[in-house]
Amino acid sequence: MAVKVLLVEDERRIADFVCDGLGARGLSVEHVDNGHAGYARASEGHFDIIILDIMLPGRDGLSILSELRKKSIATPVILLTARNELGDRVKGLDLGADDYLAKPFYVEELASRINALVRRDHQSALQVGSIRLDRVSRQASCNGQAIDLTSREFNLLEYLMRSPGEVFTRAQMLEHVWGYDFDPSTNVVDVCVKRIRAKINELSVTHDDKSPIEAVRGSGYRFRLVQSS
Repeated sequence: MAVKVLLVEDERRIADFVCDGLGARGLSVEHVDNGHAGYARASEGHFDIIILDIMLPGRDGLSILSELRKKSIATPVILLTARNELGDRVKGLDLGADDYLAKPFYVEELASRINALVRRDHQSALQVGSIRLDRVSRQASCNGQAIDLTSREFNLLEYLMRSPGEVFTRAQMLEHVWGYDFDPSTNVVDVCVKRIRAKINELSVTHDDKSPIEAVRGSGYRFRLVQSS
C-alpha cells in the first residue's frame, strides 16, 4: 500500500514539485493550499506523513502542529521552513515536529526523510537494554518504572537509542534534536544529557550503576548496550 502524504503548502511551484516528485516514487500525495483546510484534513488522521509549511494563509503551520499534538494526533510531521528561520525550526521541534527541511530542498532528500519516518513509525516501541520508549504515548521507562522526561529529553534519548553503540557528535545532536547549526559555545547537549542521566539514576534500577548514555572523550555521546536486570 502506498504511503499517504498530506502536503500543506500554499506556493504552487513548490507544491507541484513535491507532488510530482513524490508521486513518481510511488507515494500518494494529497495537497491543500491553506492552513484551515490543512488542519481539517490532518485532524482526520488518515495520513502516514504530514508535510507542513510554516507560513500559510488562514492558519500558520506551527499552530496546526500544536493543536494536532494537543489532540494526541501523532502522525509524523515534516516542517518546511525558510532557510534562515532558526527560531521557527526550534519552536517546531519543541511542539512535536519529527523533522524539518529548509527551502529550497531536493525532492530526493524529502523522500528519504519520509521513508525514514515511516520505518520508524512502524516500530512504535523502542527498547535497548532496560530502557524502553513508547513513541506513540511518548513515555519512557527503565525496567518498567516511568522516567519523567521533557519533550526535548525524550527526543535526545530516542535519537541516541536508534543507533546504540554509535558515537554522535554534539553538532549532530544539536542539528537533529534542536535544529541548531553547530555553536561551539553552547552546552545545551551536555546539560540535557546530565538531566536524563540523573532521572535514570534516581530509579536505581540499572544493573551496574553506569549511565546508559556514555560520554566519548573528544567526540560526543553514545547509548551503550545495557542488559536488563
